[in-house]
Amino acid sequence: MSEIPPPQILCVGETMALVTPTEPLRLADAEHFALAHGGAESNVAAHLTELGLPTAWISRLGADPLGDRVLGAIEAHGVDTRWVVRDAAPTGLYLKDPDPRGTRVYYYRRGSAASRMTAADIDAWPLDGARWLHLTGITPALSDTCAELVWALIARAREHGAGVSFDANYRPALWPVEEAGPALLDLARSADVALVGLDEAATLWGARTAEDVAELLTGPRHVVVKDGDVEAVEFTRDDTGATTVHRLPARSVDVVEPVGAGDAFAAGFLAALLNGRPPGERLALGHSLAAWTLGSTSDYRAGHGPVVREPEATGAH
Repeated sequence: MSEIPPPQILCVGETMALVTPTEPLRLADAEHFALAHGGAESNVAAHLTELGLPTAWISRLGADPLGDRVLGAIEAHGVDTRWVVRDAAPTGLYLKDPDPRGTRVYYYRRGSAASRMTAADIDAWPLDGARWLHLTGITPALSDTCAELVWALIARAREHGAGVSFDANYRPALWPVEEAGPALLDLARSADVALVGLDEAATLWGARTAEDVAELLTGPRHVVVKDGDVEAVEFTRDDTGATTVHRLPARSVDVVEPVGAGDAFAAGFLAALLNGRPPGERLALGHSLAAWTLGSTSDYRAGHGPVVREPEATGAH
């Protein structure tokens, strides 16, 4: 048997078991439900794997049937799960209440296996051969040890020459904005690629425009601001600090349920970036995967369908 190649990309964070209606109906009205899984980082890992980039998802899961189900499902997407630890604590669980105007999510994750991750875990992970590390703002909200883990991961990635992307992914149910705002700002500034929704940036930092966000996030080479169904904007800084701006309108789609679209966008953008594609194609692939995901109640929708090349983004210096 041939040896499994090392992953190029590491995505670290919690994935939970997910209960959601099988039809796009509210929880109170639905009669049939599906048991699946959901987690921002494993969603990104699944999309990247489907796009041909060897990717590992790293976390902890409970040594329970829900953990078995989550692990099996992620492995079925082709994601490398060799560094997932099974823990005595339970696998997290959440329920989705779908609504095109804004899905509500109910978490049952306090004290979960993933919340017990620590910086000491990093020594067992394959950062020395990784090309890229992807993190989100969910992980530091899980516990104090997870917050320490995120900073330690960024430092270790720097030691090994790996790039770092950070998606803000603010979850109000996990921590108050007064705590999350400064913490997520510091983490976003520390990344090579920072992704944030304009609505999140308004809540977290009082930013009103994509340009406001770029002025706040002074560290990353690439700042990507997603403005819902309006547009996505990428600010790219060169070695001299000069910034180029590219904008691309969002695709028009019939929204079934929005959760997971941001993860799909992040994966599309990162895949194009890591494959050396220009800004217009980076934003276009992000939009394409997000649009595909918006047509389903699943957090991750396999089989992206044809990736349509969209018009080149408008650029300005």
